[in-house]
Amino acid sequence: MSQSVQGASFGEAAERYASLGVDVEKAIGAALAVPISIHCWQGDDVGGFEREGAGLSDGGIQVTGRQPGKARSLPELRMDIEKVVTLCPGERRLSLHATYGEFGGKFVDRDAIEVGHFSGWMQWAGERHIPLDFNSTLFSHPLAAGGYTLSHRDQRVRAFWIEHVERTRRIAAAMGKSQGSASVLNLWIPDGAKDSPVDRKGYRERLAESLDAIYAERFPAHAIEDSVEGKLFGIGSEAFVVGSHDFYLAYAATRHLFLTLDMGHFHPTESVADKISAILPFVPGLLLHVSRGLRWDSDHVVTLGDELGELARELVRSGSLDRVRFGLDYFDASIDRIGAWALGFRSARKALLAAFLEPRAALLDADEAGNGFARLALLEEAKAMPWSAVWDECCRRSGVPEDRAFIGEVEAYARTVTSKRAAS
Repeated sequence: MSQSVQGASFGEAAERYASLGVDVEKAIGAALAVPISIHCWQGDDVGGFEREGAGLSDGGIQVTGRQPGKARSLPELRMDIEKVVTLCPGERRLSLHATYGEFGGKFVDRDAIEVGHFSGWMQWAGERHIPLDFNSTLFSHPLAAGGYTLSHRDQRVRAFWIEHVERTRRIAAAMGKSQGSASVLNLWIPDGAKDSPVDRKGYRERLAESLDAIYAERFPAHAIEDSVEGKLFGIGSEAFVVGSHDFYLAYAATRHLFLTLDMGHFHPTESVADKISAILPFVPGLLLHVSRGLRWDSDHVVTLGDELGELARELVRSGSLDRVRFGLDYFDASIDRIGAWALGFRSARKALLAAFLEPRAALLDADEAGNGFARLALLEEAKAMPWSAVWDECCRRSGVPEDRAFIGEVEAYARTVTSKRAAS
């Protein structure tokens, strides 16, 4: 498409939105300004680099597919992330798991990791102006193989994992201080049972005690934002999850922590969007793990569907984005990893753009007037507006490929980079 045609399409779209009272320039600026945290674990199938041959072995997580060309080292992973960044418009962050440190070819157990193991990441990210977020890693480890970590009956096992999370908090705080932006430290544990235990109360009491010990150490809010993540069920924890949504909702509210809402961690009929206004009055903030579950928490690549669209609209309508953090969380090895990585990011950004392009003032007027018909008609009109022309303009201004060119960029990287890894 020629530049003159592109300009005309965007200009016509802007005029149509203006007729609904929408300032397209403000919408573009607002949509691109929301930071979205790219997750490092899509690049190597959640394997990490703490030991030779490391990878998923337990903990209720499963990566499907055998697409060749995954990152086999930190330099390859960073190369892939740098490519993904060139395909993603708007503000970006990077979320690391604790198993992605630079351990110098030596095995460093989880209770011994230090800030120095991530100084290379901090330098790399600082040079590229990409703030870092962090995650404790309480899966794929012999002391997680029994299905319990922070709620384990054995105090020695609990002590190991408490030490691990305490160290990840110190690392995240160091990241936040270094980059001048609080690092979001997320905590998810796989603890649970395939069949119902008799002593549910005991497991949850132990988890609460472990968490209280972990969060006893205080850090400045400008350095770290602690968040806890619940789940409906997992592989091997179908009947009982110690850290359920109810548990962590109460814990976050009483301990003044962020609460993580993963879009795949609820019953398929539940609306994560509806939870925003119900929870935010009682917690400092929310971390959203943007994922797509099909039938179960399958972590499919994010696409622009009804659930994601409604979530973005609720955040914009309620003015809650200042207290909400966006992070991607999916892993798919059945299709090109780079394409999957960037496609999910772009879908999340599209949802935010469409939400900012909604005729909010007119919708509020109809709402306040009790005019349900006008409100519904406006919502339907908004769906048919030429927002794709505005999306193309977002990509152009960000220096990233538009949708049609995006496919070619991914395929070219596969030909020149990842396919050669597979061959070797």
